[in-house]
Amino acid sequence: MPERLTEMLMDVWTPLIILWITVLPSIYMAPLNQSEILPSGSSMGLSGLNGEQKVLNRSKRGWVWNQMFVLEEFSGPEPILVGRLHTDLDPGSSKIKYILSGDGAGTIFVINDKTGDIHAMKRLDREEKAEYTLTAQAVDGDTNKPLEPPSEFIIKVQDINDNAPEFLDGPYHATVPEMSIVGTFVTKVTATDADDPVYGNSAKLVYSILEGQPYFSIEPHTAIIKTALPNMDREAKEEYFVVIQAKDMGGHMGGLSGTTTVTITLTDVNDNPPKFAQSLYHFSVMEDIALGEPIGRVKANDLDIGENAKSSYDIIEGDGMDIFEITSDVQTQDGIIRLRKPLDFETKKSYTLKVEAANVHIDPRFISGGPFKDTATVKIVVEDADEPPVFSSPTYLLEVHENAAINSVLGQVTAHDPDVSSSPIRFSIDRHTDLERQFNINADDGKITLATPLDRETNMWHNITIVATETRNHSQVSRVPVAIKVLDVNDNAPEFASEHEAFLCENGKPGQVIQTISAIDKDDPKNGHFFLYSLLPEMVNNPNFTIKKNEDNTLSILAKHSGFSRQKQEVYLLPIIISDSGNPPMSSTSTLTIRVCGCSNDGVVQSCNVEAYVLPIGLSMGALIAILACIILLLVIVVLFVTLRRHKNEPLIIKDEEDVRENIIRYDDEGGGEEDTEAFDIATLQNPDGINGFLPRKDIKPDLQFMPRQGLAPVPNGVDVDEFINVRLHEADNDPTAPPYDSIQIYGYEGRGSVAGSLSSLESSTSDSDQNFDYLSEWGPRFKRLGELYSVGESDKET
Repeated sequence: MPERLTEMLMDVWTPLIILWITVLPSIYMAPLNQSEILPSGSSMGLSGLNGEQKVLNRSKRGWVWNQMFVLEEFSGPEPILVGRLHTDLDPGSSKIKYILSGDGAGTIFVINDKTGDIHAMKRLDREEKAEYTLTAQAVDGDTNKPLEPPSEFIIKVQDINDNAPEFLDGPYHATVPEMSIVGTFVTKVTATDADDPVYGNSAKLVYSILEGQPYFSIEPHTAIIKTALPNMDREAKEEYFVVIQAKDMGGHMGGLSGTTTVTITLTDVNDNPPKFAQSLYHFSVMEDIALGEPIGRVKANDLDIGENAKSSYDIIEGDGMDIFEITSDVQTQDGIIRLRKPLDFETKKSYTLKVEAANVHIDPRFISGGPFKDTATVKIVVEDADEPPVFSSPTYLLEVHENAAINSVLGQVTAHDPDVSSSPIRFSIDRHTDLERQFNINADDGKITLATPLDRETNMWHNITIVATETRNHSQVSRVPVAIKVLDVNDNAPEFASEHEAFLCENGKPGQVIQTISAIDKDDPKNGHFFLYSLLPEMVNNPNFTIKKNEDNTLSILAKHSGFSRQKQEVYLLPIIISDSGNPPMSSTSTLTIRVCGCSNDGVVQSCNVEAYVLPIGLSMGALIAILACIILLLVIVVLFVTLRRHKNEPLIIKDEEDVRENIIRYDDEGGGEEDTEAFDIATLQNPDGINGFLPRKDIKPDLQFMPRQGLAPVPNGVDVDEFINVRLHEADNDPTAPPYDSIQIYGYEGRGSVAGSLSSLESSTSDSDQNFDYLSEWGPRFKRLGELYSVGESDKET
């Protein structure tokens, strides 16, 4: 209590003492602080230590100012005198007037215009504005004319300790590993003070811990927080709340202070081993549990967290190490015991295991503290379950000959109930695997018999499924696959591999191989096929052909002589007997067809027909086809020639009374005018049988005299108009007197008459019979429509 009272008194008297030191000299000793203007050349006596006066001589000058000071936050009943202005021009009369301008002039600072005294009218705050720049001037009181040039001076606000330290970044959070040594760095805090750091100790800070001892310490000047106690255990206490104080005035009494909080959390290290919750675990399991299913869980607790708490589990001892396995649950960190191999209650009823839990991540700093592992014992009891029947073999293979008798026994399957209370077993065939019902089974003893005949050549393998069911519990069912292989017997005779047809050349030689044939047998003997070939007994002395057995199990047909002729006999039939080597052997008779053909000198077959014999010797089939094509082409040319001659004999000139065409010439350009009709004489086209002659052009005058063309000889009555036009075009193209432009001329010449007549409506008014268009209906749908249009028009006219 006395210390607190002393601190309060210091807080009150310290500003007053500072005010006494700073303000009073500026009031009573202004001339000594040169805050007063002295006249130029004047002298001022100062008393020395020996009592003598020392005369100070000054050179003439204008204003001379020093800085003025005013204490911040000072408030009293009267304005504060900051300083006094004076000029050496002032004789002491009232004619001098002082004027003040600048920062705060007239509001914050007021000057007595007669005496020059400056007073502070308001309470000042250095942290808001540390100094003020003002301008002073002395003028004549009557005329307001300046007596001296204006001069600037500064009023500084002197600092007092009126701001407490602040932690702008607080509150703080920090972490440090548990079990750290003393002096381990935790964090650093920083406080700020708005007071002047240059003047006095107002901004000199000292840090200390108010709460959080003895666990942590702080450096007084750097504010670095460190651990103060060794081996702080996170498992005992994880979080600490620390209060830090910052005090100005160097930490002395009377200074202001501020506080902040630091929450320090201890992070985990692996300093604790895993520990099983119990030393002995008991589990029971049914013997029919599926492989991989969980049997039970064990748990080794670890006081650490995260990666430091992860443990791996292993079975290190026991009589079921190959039957069971243990794995770690990533989420719960439990050890899960699972089944690796099937259980059998009748064989073994219990197992004892020793499991171990060990940390995955080990911290070498704490390894001396002991092994980071623990063990526990696990006992597993196997309980009896009603199991399905068990076959004596997982699969069965039976063999049977394809000629086996109906109801003959193919084989037997056996099964038993593995339970202590053995149940009788009944057998059946899954008919989904025997849709044709070729097999049966005895329900009591499992003997499989044949129900229908077998054929190896149709189906060599039969795969069926046998079902075993307990009689006391029909839900207990087992299945086993049975493969039945059908063995071969010699029940198929050999035959030709394909339908053979041999060709014999008329010019063949004796002993020449006509055909090589092969045989097939649907049976499959163990030693492979071996065929015997022979002719029918009545064909053994065949005068034309003989046979020869080859080493590759084939047969060659040979001709005995030459001189075969298609005229005498075109086809020969040769029956051949084929026998296999089975027991008993099987045989069949196949007939080979041999055709006599005409061949080339190198033995290539050309024709096998009798009619081809009359053809010239040496002509091939290709030559005959070429000759036939030439004959057809000649016939076509003759027909075309006759047709063209027939058309040329028809007259080209139409009678005058039937010629209704006009001399229409169409120009797509503006060249030659009417005289351009002389380029081609339309009259000649109207009478193609006339005499061709030369007609000179009248539209231009040639530069050179062009010799007239010699008249062409008279043409017969059947002149071709197309040829006539082409000749005229050729002459026009080679005519040097032709104009330098093209003229397009359209002639209305329609050629010779058509057997269908003309469809033109010109001269349609010559007779009434010409207006009947019903006959157009017979020409097809398009002409029928045309006839209807004209018929309707005619009927309308009559109406």
